[in-house]
Amino acid sequence: MTRYAEWCAQVEPPVPKHKLKVLKADPTKHAAAIAAVAAAVPDHYVAPARLAGLLTRLGRSAVAEFVAQKLPTATSIQSGDLGEILCTTYVHEATPFKLGIKRLRWKDHRNMAMRGDDVLAFELGQGGAGLAVLKAESKSRAKMPASVVKDARKALSEFGELPSPHALSFVADRLSEAGDKPLKDALDDAQLKTGLKLSQVTHMLFSFSGNDATAILSKNLGEYTGPVAQHYVGLHVEGQKAFIDAVFAAVKT
Repeated sequence: MTRYAEWCAQVEPPVPKHKLKVLKADPTKHAAAIAAVAAAVPDHYVAPARLAGLLTRLGRSAVAEFVAQKLPTATSIQSGDLGEILCTTYVHEATPFKLGIKRLRWKDHRNMAMRGDDVLAFELGQGGAGLAVLKAESKSRAKMPASVVKDARKALSEFGELPSPHALSFVADRLSEAGDKPLKDALDDAQLKTGLKLSQVTHMLFSFSGNDATAILSKNLGEYTGPVAQHYVGLHVEGQKAFIDAVFAAVKT
């Protein structure tokens, strides 16, 4: 996990009906932040069991090389991937949506962006009852413009504000392979039997930027008139590009 509370100041500007959280990275704690984020990155690209098997058979240097081959080298892909990783870890650390997959493990190529919903996470009641779904869009920019936030808002509202059927099927297939029957069955039922209701869905728009995007996020959130619960998050890291470069460099060491 990335332990945001240890290197970010957090505030919640008042927004009618919905939730906006702003995280401001403390510049004096950048070294600790880079170390925490870098430690979380490999798990998003490679399953721990795979790394453990490589470590046992081939040793630590082989593990390091294998992870390095998974990491993107294109600047724009590094930015997008890290935004998705930071969004995923925030969801797991700060919301009830603890279940799901780390979808970057299934990238076609390390320098290609994945299509579909950026992050899907789930909450499941005891015995498989009470499925709740978080549909998240992550955007990463050195300077976040209103147009990019608008694009993310549009993506959240696609498919009638629900997760895309393909994205849900993709998650269910991966859960089936992993043997996670309760969540897999709940997703299958939602798609093929009962349907997924808007009341079961929450949207998250996660902004990772070098500028303070609070005003942009607040305005966009205030313009939303749909029925789905909204949770916007703005992570502000000064020198965002240098931060990204340092994180990926740390992962390789």
